[in-house]
Amino acid sequence: MKRHGKKKIMVVDDNEDLIYMLRLVLEKDGYSVLGATSGEECLRRIVTDRPDLVLLDIMMPGMDGWEVCKEIKDRRDYPSIPVSILSVLKDSEDIMRSLHYAGADAHLSKPVDFDELRRTVTTLLG
Repeated sequence: MKRHGKKKIMVVDDNEDLIYMLRLVLEKDGYSVLGATSGEECLRRIVTDRPDLVLLDIMMPGMDGWEVCKEIKDRRDYPSIPVSILSVLKDSEDIMRSLHYAGADAHLSKPVDFDELRRTVTTLLG
């Protein structure tokens, strides 16, 4: 396994089981994983925790993932944090909304393909 200098990945999903599963996979690859269960929590914690990457669900109570992504990308102090949407929504309109409206750097589909997830994380973290 490659080690990544403990880069921090924030997983934002209202499903805590998915956060736990992604934590197991990503920590095995040498990443530090932070979990957030809402868009509001993500936006609060991004300021203090400074993740290197955000994996973001769309359908959550309160702010949806597209709103959260747009907010992250619109903030002048950290627009360079890469964001990947991770959602069951996967038709071309949803993907276009993720990439063009919200400004996400990638859009991955659920159920999670762990090989695709690893490739995307490696690419987004350079």
